[in-house]
Amino acid sequence: MRVFVSAGEPSGDHHAALLVRAVRARRPDVELVGLGGPHMAAEGVDLVADMTKLAVMWFLRVIVSIHRFVDLARRAERSFLDSRPDVCVLVDFPGFHWWLAWRAKRHGIPVVFYCPPQIWAWASWRVGKMRRLVDHVLSALPFEHEWFTAHGLESTLVGHPFFDELGGTAPPRAVGPSRPLVLLLPGSRGQEIEGMLGTLVRAAARIRREVPDTAFAVGALHERHAHRIGEMLASLPDAAGLGIEVHAGRTRGLIREATAAIACSGSVSLELLEARVPTVIVYRINGFAYVVQSLLRHARFITLVNLLACREPIGPVRPVLLPPRVVPPADPEAVYPEYLAVADPTERVAGHVVAWLTDSTEFSRARSRIEAVAATVARPGSASRAAAAVIAIATGETISAETVRVAA
Repeated sequence: MRVFVSAGEPSGDHHAALLVRAVRARRPDVELVGLGGPHMAAEGVDLVADMTKLAVMWFLRVIVSIHRFVDLARRAERSFLDSRPDVCVLVDFPGFHWWLAWRAKRHGIPVVFYCPPQIWAWASWRVGKMRRLVDHVLSALPFEHEWFTAHGLESTLVGHPFFDELGGTAPPRAVGPSRPLVLLLPGSRGQEIEGMLGTLVRAAARIRREVPDTAFAVGALHERHAHRIGEMLASLPDAAGLGIEVHAGRTRGLIREATAAIACSGSVSLELLEARVPTVIVYRINGFAYVVQSLLRHARFITLVNLLACREPIGPVRPVLLPPRVVPPADPEAVYPEYLAVADPTERVAGHVVAWLTDSTEFSRARSRIEAVAATVARPGSASRAAAAVIAIATGETISAETVRVAA
């Protein structure tokens, strides 16, 4: 059996590596080839290229790199022709993966999407494209599984891979005699760090004024990001005297140690959920982007944890023609207060953290709400369930609820 696996970002590389390991555990004879990064390579995948080095955001950055993606797609197609895989598994990174899915389909290779694109939130009109190009979806979230099924796609709910191999639940530090640690997570992409770090540092300075013994740490994906963050901290006046520590490649360990966190929106919210860390989510955008997202977004929140917690997660938001000049309060139904903001949200962001650090009742209330969500969705075994489904598709078998249940 030959499986082609493609992942385009660091998080996808990690998720794909877990899937590859689970596939090999079931089928030691499997041949694995694909596009990915160091985690996939470490699991024995024969990489056509390291695509994680090209992870980009925003339209203009994609345009600048378009020739590289075209070359990668051609190299992947050459791999299809040289030795046809039994299945092509795509992990997140939809922009490029639409191209790859089209090439796989035209050669008659079944296409599976693991951690599928969130078209239910941003691009519901693409469901037709997904029906044409994707044979099976391995859904990470219960409500997205229901959405894909309702829109005519074959879907199997396998759970989110972030809950795999996170270890046992380790509660964060309690507010009390020990020094509280607030973790700052500015994102895993360079442009996110550039746009978010200043806001996080201003919030940290505000927290320090109210809770003088608070310690702060920044979780960076790797040494290159840690170096850039260090340079930025040295140039930010608000960072002076805060003693912010920067750690590369230690985010999971820091999450276990944190009393609270301020994070850029992203899948890291699921890791914070699993560790039961009270968190404020913040994402800064410009006014034009704010208006556009209000017209396109079909999800009530931008944070996965909040979508999992609310009663009706999918549906259009109220469109706006002018972004608010002040940051409105967070939606009270949000388990993790979130701010998709044009104006500076520092005061509101810091206010939540200060309340958690100074009021044990507020802290306990936040932890209880997080615990209620985690108890229902934070289940490991996604990679094993996904592997069982991938093998079934590759061998022409029927996927059943029993297939994935036994796999877990």
